[in-house]
Amino acid sequence: MKKKLSFPALLGTAVLVGSFAQNATAIENDDLRFDTTADLFHVCSVTASEPEYPVANQACRAFIEAAVQYHDAVSDRKGLPRLVCYPKDATIQDGKDAFVAWSEKNAGNKKLMDEQPVIGLVRSLAGKYPCS
Repeated sequence: MKKKLSFPALLGTAVLVGSFAQNATAIENDDLRFDTTADLFHVCSVTASEPEYPVANQACRAFIEAAVQYHDAVSDRKGLPRLVCYPKDATIQDGKDAFVAWSEKNAGNKKLMDEQPVIGLVRSLAGKYPCS
């Protein structure tokens, strides 16, 4: 996925997220643990009209970007098969949208929503961008 951040950009984002985190009410520190797919969905589904959106949006996007970068690095360097084959013009926002849509569709499936969040994320991205 597009949008690589440099270390200074990441540091700036961390400072920005930290400053907003003190003001957030609906998203608490425990919400950012990402123990389950449901946890990630809770954070990624915060809407722009909610005061905690800046923190939630950055946390969601950072999780997605890190998971995709790891997937790309492992599959490229280790010669492992790709699980997700997104087009070159796909963005992190596209990935977020795919994950939220998949999560909304599967919200009632306790087994899927209790899985590690990276599993749910990859399931959603593989559904949107299959490697056929």
